Amino acid sequence: MILLAAENLRKHYGSQTVLDGVSLEVRPGERIGLLGPNGSGKTTLLKILAGLEESDGGSVQRRSDIQIGYLEQQPSFAPDRTVWQEAFRAVAHWAALGQEAVQIAHQLSQCADPDQHRRLADRFDQIHYLLQHHQAYHLERKVEQVLTGLGFPKPQWEQLVRVLSGGEQSRLLLAKLLLAEHDLLLLDEPSNHLDLEMTLWLEEYLSNCPSAMILITHDRYFLDRVCTRIWELFQGKMESYPGNFSAYCRLKAERLLVQRRTYEKQQAAIAKAEEFIRRYFYGQRHAQAEDRRKKLARIQRVDPPREITGPPMNFGTPTRSGDIVLRVEGLTKRFDRVLFRDLSFQILRGQRWGILGPNGSGKTTLLKCILGHLSPDRGQVELGHGVQVGYFDQHGTQLAEEEIVVDAIRPPSGQMEASKRRDLLARFGITGDRALLPVRRLSGGERNRASLARLAALGANFLILDEPTNHLDLWTRQSLEKALREFPGTVLFVSHDRYFINQVADHLIVLEPDRVRIVEGNYDTYRHMIETLWAEQPSATRLAQQSQQDAAKPKPDSQPTDRKPRRKRKFPYRKLEDLEAEIFQRETRLEELYQLLASPEVYRSGQRVREVQQEIKQQKQTLARLYEHWEEAVELDL
Repeated sequence: MILLAAENLRKHYGSQTVLDGVSLEVRPGERIGLLGPNGSGKTTLLKILAGLEESDGGSVQRRSDIQIGYLEQQPSFAPDRTVWQEAFRAVAHWAALGQEAVQIAHQLSQCADPDQHRRLADRFDQIHYLLQHHQAYHLERKVEQVLTGLGFPKPQWEQLVRVLSGGEQSRLLLAKLLLAEHDLLLLDEPSNHLDLEMTLWLEEYLSNCPSAMILITHDRYFLDRVCTRIWELFQGKMESYPGNFSAYCRLKAERLLVQRRTYEKQQAAIAKAEEFIRRYFYGQRHAQAEDRRKKLARIQRVDPPREITGPPMNFGTPTRSGDIVLRVEGLTKRFDRVLFRDLSFQILRGQRWGILGPNGSGKTTLLKCILGHLSPDRGQVELGHGVQVGYFDQHGTQLAEEEIVVDAIRPPSGQMEASKRRDLLARFGITGDRALLPVRRLSGGERNRASLARLAALGANFLILDEPTNHLDLWTRQSLEKALREFPGTVLFVSHDRYFINQVADHLIVLEPDRVRIVEGNYDTYRHMIETLWAEQPSATRLAQQSQQDAAKPKPDSQPTDRKPRRKRKFPYRKLEDLEAEIFQRETRLEELYQLLASPEVYRSGQRVREVQQEIKQQKQTLARLYEHWEEAVELDL
């Protein structure tokens, strides 16, 4: 069964072709990720499928009874309703059916006419089936679940919609869309305005949602967990790939390899034929040359490989700083509540630190304390010798709105020629006349890339970036990831993009509601710790904290004590984060060894089998000691 199909869709904006013969089908239960560079027409395509915009050619066929839900970017609500009232409106028709069922049940109890009784009973059975099938007997619980999952705490349910921020209104619109249970959901950046926990909840919800959906997102983890098919829209054409984002990357690489080989082979053959024609067309072998010319005219030309690439970003080679780039000791900051307390860490030259945490946890505040834009309540921030800071503000405030872009990125020293600034902008994907526009006329993605170009122009050796991936498409994010990995200086950044964090960070500062974690590793390391080691840690932590609290309580000298003596240290002191990182590395290696042992290549070699088995034995012994060391560290070092 096909819910929706489009045939040969075409769309133009002036001389620009956005859609050039796009055809597609959507079937029940499919979860489709729509990818493409910024400006490739993804939002336009969704609006055409939703019936909100007309195409210039082609057709869209929708199943006659289909219900389509479209996530708008600019929500509008009645200002006098509360959050709960607005969310409940999405299920109001089910509530009305429930009321009808109650009324019919009352009528059945008093009906004496057999024909009327049969009609009422049939209607009651029909309503009962609908309510049961759509799980509509617990509407309030369902609304509570969705509001809570999207970050609306219970006290906020009675708040008027008109006082919500723009991000909160977008989340409320998403909540209504999820509650309405449409046959087809068209979601344009559904994870915008969501923090990590909300995004994880939404991934789980959509993965279990029976509705078909087409979603636009730059969150690669989201695409991996939710999608069952990927559509790639580029240069007006559509390509379809089965599976999630990881499968798309693999299949895309394989397809590109075939396309490149086919294209290069044909180009070589064409060049050879053209050279033969040029040399012999007016000579003795004219007949052969003419024959080749005719064949060349009839040849079906192969299109160049359909390859999407990001701009070749580069932050240059800055001057060398001291070994210690940043030292933070005992940093504390609060507004209406404590954001972080007694936070201490140091960043060494060449390291790349990411800051992760929910909305409102203090990520940007921490950056501003480090930069000196805010004063901490307590603690010290010290920059190392020779450190030159370059700051990227997520709002692009460092670019003057009325200046043309090529002038707006000029470093404070002013010692960069216009031609070099044009070259620098080109490295960040701003070319031609776009570099001569006023900053205010740039798109969000262009403004972001111009701000990154300005950062590169500064020549700083310590880059501090606040949400650098905002408004960037997948391929530009990949370019930025590569540029930061290759940057010989030091990097500290805030990001909500888990994939970006995983590719760039080698250390994390994780701001949680009741603590701050320092993780030696990337996002995968952090998730591994959460799911394994730290899953058991709270009980040990509580015991250790309780022990410290008991020890701190004043007690009479005569009060007897039966507390067990503190265990003596068996292993040398090591930080918990270091132990956890090594445990993760060795567990990963152990899994690789088990997979290696099962491979036919190893199995056929007795010597190789013995070597692998010996290394497995060594890794197990080392892990056993590390587990014991970790338990001791939890008890003695907290």
